[in-house]
Amino acid sequence: MKNKIIWGAFLCFIASASWGAMFPVANSAFKAIDPFYFTLIRYVSVTILLVILLWWKEGKQAFRLEKRGLSLWFFGTMAFVVYNLFIFWGEDLMGEPGIMVASISEAMMPMISIVIVWFISRQKPHGFTLTCVFTAFIGVMLVITKGDLRTFLTATDDIIPSLLIFLAVIGWVVYTMGGNQFSEWSSLRYSTLSCLLGTATACVIVFFVTLTGYISVPTLATVQTVSPHMLFMIVFPGIIALLGWNVGVRILSPLNGLLFINFVPVTTLVISFVQGYQLTVFDYIGTVFIILSLVGNNIFLRLQQKRKDEVRQYKKQSAEPSVSA
Repeated sequence: MKNKIIWGAFLCFIASASWGAMFPVANSAFKAIDPFYFTLIRYVSVTILLVILLWWKEGKQAFRLEKRGLSLWFFGTMAFVVYNLFIFWGEDLMGEPGIMVASISEAMMPMISIVIVWFISRQKPHGFTLTCVFTAFIGVMLVITKGDLRTFLTATDDIIPSLLIFLAVIGWVVYTMGGNQFSEWSSLRYSTLSCLLGTATACVIVFFVTLTGYISVPTLATVQTVSPHMLFMIVFPGIIALLGWNVGVRILSPLNGLLFINFVPVTTLVISFVQGYQLTVFDYIGTVFIILSLVGNNIFLRLQQKRKDEVRQYKKQSAEPSVSA
């Protein structure tokens, strides 16, 4: 049991660290290739590998959509079009500051999921949780605006990329929540089929964007130039992070797994520092705000769950008939 927990923690850590590393790596690649084809080539490769893996592990019957193709297409589009295309498009438009903005926004996923659940269920979260959400939001704004909110609001060059990144993060949250509708499927099956349908949609979108002249098909030399970046993105944030996270969360539980999201901005900060990017004090402060809010809310949810378990156990014991000697 202990070894299984260690394995789950290791998978969640590798996934989070990979996600944190992908933004500096992608930014370096964008000097040679646009984010559309970079993302498309990456996920076509990931899809092929996932299809082979699913066929080998579960056979051709695992590819049956079971009349759920529309749902799979929707969630796949949220992840592999809205998230993957928008977050790197926004990062590229924003330039070097987009590295930390994208990373911090991704770390906001647990908080965004709380707001979405609140909106759908109409059940207001606890006041402490809302305080954590607000604290995390302040952290994000510090990173995006670099402490200068007035200038940011008048700079449309920054607002549009930030909006793209924000929509991207919502897309991944929706995709993650959609996994609950396929709980009887394996993580590999849901990941593969949603990735297959989502990437097919991305192919159509990139094709039409290419026709507009906004982007152009990369040359073979360009693809060779970014091949080291592409290899990393396919293996780690692509295959290992996608599957490792789903497996690790099932072992540890979502509550424990969420703690590892903290490694996303931390990894980005470390790599950006090593690469010599000009990080500001607001990047560091905003990251701390995010981490504190995530950890604080996680601890609070643990205490709430513990109290509920104790009350449930007490009621169960009280309901049991006493046995007289």
